[in-house]
Amino acid sequence: MTSMKKTRFQFSQKIVDCYFDASFKRLEEIVNKDKAIIITDENVFVAHKSKFKKWNVITLKAGEEYKVQATVDAVIAQLIEFSADRQTILIGIGGGVITDLTGYIASIYMRGIDFGFVPTSLLAMVDASIGGKNGIDVGEYKNMVGVIRQPSFLFYDLDFLKTLPDTEWSNGFAEIIKHACILDSKTFSLLEKSNIGKVKRDKSLLRDIILRNVKLKVGVVKADEFETGNRKLLNFGHTLGHALETQYELTHGQAISLGMIFASWLSEKTVGLKGSDRIEKVLIEYGLPTRGKFDVKKVFNVLKMDKKRVNKDMSYIVLKKIGVGIIHKISVDALHEHLVEFNNMIK
Repeated sequence: MTSMKKTRFQFSQKIVDCYFDASFKRLEEIVNKDKAIIITDENVFVAHKSKFKKWNVITLKAGEEYKVQATVDAVIAQLIEFSADRQTILIGIGGGVITDLTGYIASIYMRGIDFGFVPTSLLAMVDASIGGKNGIDVGEYKNMVGVIRQPSFLFYDLDFLKTLPDTEWSNGFAEIIKHACILDSKTFSLLEKSNIGKVKRDKSLLRDIILRNVKLKVGVVKADEFETGNRKLLNFGHTLGHALETQYELTHGQAISLGMIFASWLSEKTVGLKGSDRIEKVLIEYGLPTRGKFDVKKVFNVLKMDKKRVNKDMSYIVLKKIGVGIIHKISVDALHEHLVEFNNMIK
C-alpha cells in the first residue's frame, strides 16, 4: 500500500500533521480506534454510513443552528457515557460546524483532550478546519465563544466531496476567492481562467487549488496564530458577511460573497483599489451572489458587536490591490455611512 503524503506544520504550541491524498479506510493507521470517538452530523453519517462501521460515533443534527452550547452539553454527556478520558481523541468528520464544535468540545472536556479533523466539505478543507479557531454561536452572534487550539491532524479524503451539494461547492469557493483576493494574485488569475464546473470535473486542478489554499491559510496563521495582527486579513468579507448571515437565510458563502463585494467597493473609496469588477465576475463564475439589499439598521446592530471592534473603531479588511489585503481602521460611524450609501446603490 502506498504511503499517504504527509506535510507537517509547526505552530506555536503544536505540530499539525496534514495527510493529503488520503483514504478514509487508512484513518486507523494514525489513530488508535479504541481511543477514538468520531463526531459527525446526520447528513455525513447517512451519505457515508459504511465508513463508520466499528468506530465509536456521536451523530449530531446538521446545521449552523446547532452550533450552540446546548449541543456542547449533549455531546459532553455522551462522552461521559463512552467513558472518555484524557487518552481519548475526538475526530470531527464534517463541515465547518462539526470542526468548530469538535475542536471546542475537545478543548474544554477534562480541560483539554486531543482532536483531529476529517473535513468533508470544500469550505472545511480550505478554511474552517485550518488555524485552530474553534467555538460556538451565541444567539445571533457568530463564534462569540471559543478558543484557539490546533488539531493534531488534518486528513484529506477528496471522495467525501462526491456527495457535496452545489451550494456547498460555492460556499467553499467563497473562501478560496477570499484567500486569493487578500494573499495571492496568481491563485486569483487561476480562478479567473476557470469556473466551478471545470474545477469539479478536474480532480488534479481541484487538488492543486485545495493545496494552495491550505498553504496560504497556514502561512497567515503561523505568522499570527492568536490574531493580534495580520491574521485579521482572513476576515475579508466577513464583517458584513457574518452580520448578513445571521439576519437572512443565506449560506456562509453567499453572505461572505456579499461582504466581499462591499469590502471591494469600500477599498475603491478608501485606498484606491482598481479591478473590483474582476472580483465580482469571479464570484459569479463560482455560483455566488453579488447584489442584495438589506436592512442597514438591523444588520448594523449585529455588526457593531463584531469581535474586530475596539471602542469606536473597526479593523476593516480592504484590498490595496488584488492579492494584497490590508487592515484599515474605520470609525463605526463612518462605516455606518458607507453601508447606507452602498445599500442605496443596490436596485
